[in-house]
Amino acid sequence: MTYLAHSARDGRPAQTYRDHVVGVLQKAERYASEAGRYFKKSGEALLPVVRAGALLHDLGKLDEENQAVLHKEDGGKHLPVDHVDAGSAALKANGSVYAALLVYSHHAGLPDMPSEFLRGEDAFFRDDNGGVRARTDASLEELLSRHRAACGFEDVPNAEREGMFSPVFTRMALSCLADADHTDTAQAYGNAPLAEKEISLRAKERLAALDAYVGRLGGEDERSLLRREMYRSCRDAEETGSFVACDSPVGSGKTTAVMAHLLHQAERRGLRRIFIVLPYTSIIRQSVDVYRKALVLPGEQPEEVVAELHCRADFQNVETRYLTALWRAPIVVTTAVTFFETLASAHPAALRRMHELPGSAVFLDEAHNALPIKLLPLAWKWMNVLAEEWSCYWVLASGSLVRYWQLSALDEIDMPHPNVPDLVDAELRSRLMKYEKDRITFCEKQPSLSRGELVDWVRSFPGPRLLIVNTVQTAAVLADEFDRSYGRACVEHLSTALTPEDREKTIERIKARLRDKGDDDWTLVATSCVEAGVDFSFRTGFRELSSLLSLLQAAGRVNRHGSEKEAQMWTFTLKDDQMLKSNPLVETARKVLSGYFRKKRSISPELSSRSMNDEIIRDDSCLASIEKMMAFESANEFACVENKFKVIDEDTVFAVVDEGLAEDISHGGGDWRELQKKSVSIFRKKIAALHLQEISGGVYRWTLPYDDFLGYMRGVLDSERIRADFLSH
Repeated sequence: MTYLAHSARDGRPAQTYRDHVVGVLQKAERYASEAGRYFKKSGEALLPVVRAGALLHDLGKLDEENQAVLHKEDGGKHLPVDHVDAGSAALKANGSVYAALLVYSHHAGLPDMPSEFLRGEDAFFRDDNGGVRARTDASLEELLSRHRAACGFEDVPNAEREGMFSPVFTRMALSCLADADHTDTAQAYGNAPLAEKEISLRAKERLAALDAYVGRLGGEDERSLLRREMYRSCRDAEETGSFVACDSPVGSGKTTAVMAHLLHQAERRGLRRIFIVLPYTSIIRQSVDVYRKALVLPGEQPEEVVAELHCRADFQNVETRYLTALWRAPIVVTTAVTFFETLASAHPAALRRMHELPGSAVFLDEAHNALPIKLLPLAWKWMNVLAEEWSCYWVLASGSLVRYWQLSALDEIDMPHPNVPDLVDAELRSRLMKYEKDRITFCEKQPSLSRGELVDWVRSFPGPRLLIVNTVQTAAVLADEFDRSYGRACVEHLSTALTPEDREKTIERIKARLRDKGDDDWTLVATSCVEAGVDFSFRTGFRELSSLLSLLQAAGRVNRHGSEKEAQMWTFTLKDDQMLKSNPLVETARKVLSGYFRKKRSISPELSSRSMNDEIIRDDSCLASIEKMMAFESANEFACVENKFKVIDEDTVFAVVDEGLAEDISHGGGDWRELQKKSVSIFRKKIAALHLQEISGGVYRWTLPYDDFLGYMRGVLDSERIRADFLSH
């Protein structure tokens, strides 16, 4: 009998058990070897555990009932007997408990370990059903015999090592196994190339290319000369620790200067990959464009060298695993949400990227504002583990960096305190900061405004104008109000209601309008997605009351180059309105900033640390949440950490707005790049209310109206108005 691992499907032949086990083993060993080279504690620790798990991960598929299903066309989606239990049982019996955990978790995800061990010696890392366990135990020797006959492996490996590994190590090990399993399955079904393309970082060559690119920029004015000095200072800095801070102001050339530093460090340290972690999806394209122009070498494909990952495309379903966005490129540009929620994950679909991270240099932009305050301490702990154990090098950047690990409000938390020197010396930073002096005047508008009053008030100021609000729906409602009152030419709209593809087009249109000095009577209505990293410079700015940090970041998009003698950044509040939505997550920050205005404190970057400290103190639940999160991690409560570590509290799904792509995915086509370009993220709880249609496992079709101005909010607002009209009658 030929034993199968995957049944024939959609015209693709079945995959034999031997081919799958050997394929997964080879990939898993390669992934573990590559990551293990950077594991400082013991380079030999990762490989044996991953190898053992890979060998026996699908042992239960050799059960006769499972084989009967697998031999049917399209028959292997739901096997009658748990195919994970046998491999876990065999490894436990041989004393390879750590490898048993990997097998147990390679579909269901990592468990909360205290709860798992409370199940008892016989039950932990095993199926919940005692009958299933008994069936496995009775047939285990026969299954192992079939495994040896099919694969030619004589012994069940023992993979135990002395001591307990950290939670990061456990996630790293599962990452190697899960990625090998998912990749091999995708290859078997023709959803991934048979040869995985490996592109080297080639740091020295890319640094030379970047030098040449930067050498062609700017003129001989004082500011251009300062940027060049900033570039050289960062490029040539000989840092020896694992962390460095780049605290440089708006317009100082941070994008290229920090990249030069990372490439120089990668060459010195033998690193294999560079990550650029940005706070918002809207600014990814701008950074990616610069890096592709500056770093791609002759004969290379830009998208293979510099990967842009807008969002977490993680799919556990076998039908959509091929859509998962991975971290294989030598330079990866992604968001803080994607990056840190990957580190927090317990599930293989997301974790399969993580083994690419060891031996990387990471540029974390707006480091203190990349995550909600309650998540920063645990993220900081992971960053330190990745530095100390996995050879990662970190650059923490901001226009005014808050060293949150030193805040007095967090004294009770066990925060690592590594040395974090400044990349830019105080004298050069002082010269760069002179362009910040008197660039912006911060003002507060009282009392609260209705949306109509706000639109008219904003339009009374010199333009072009930037108006930032706290929610996607508020942005869409106000943009629509501008359109109805003053015409489409007087307004642009930018938020995650637009697909990444349409956001890119909008950003290019905005840049063109900003370059046209005769085109000044218009307003950009946006969410916080424009607050960092976007090279916009507006004449006047308006920010709905939020945090001090958001206000300062928004101000970086107003009079950016200091060309205006009097530029204002206004803070305002809105009256209650059934069409507008509030953001409860910023309520504490709003109160803190409102207090500063009431006490007439000077709004400046120097207030940043105090504001973060005050927000922690004012929010009674913040410290408790931090302590609970840190305790979950220390106790290896993987599922709890994943559940609680949410940058965006509510679960979202992909809704594809492009009909052609939706059809392709429904028939097993498409790829993750197209998916992230032509889809929007919708809260899972709104699937029914917004009439989403599932087209494949975890991927949906957007069915309401969508346009390139308001995005999916066009359909939402139309529905809201219809409902309001119905209720009024």
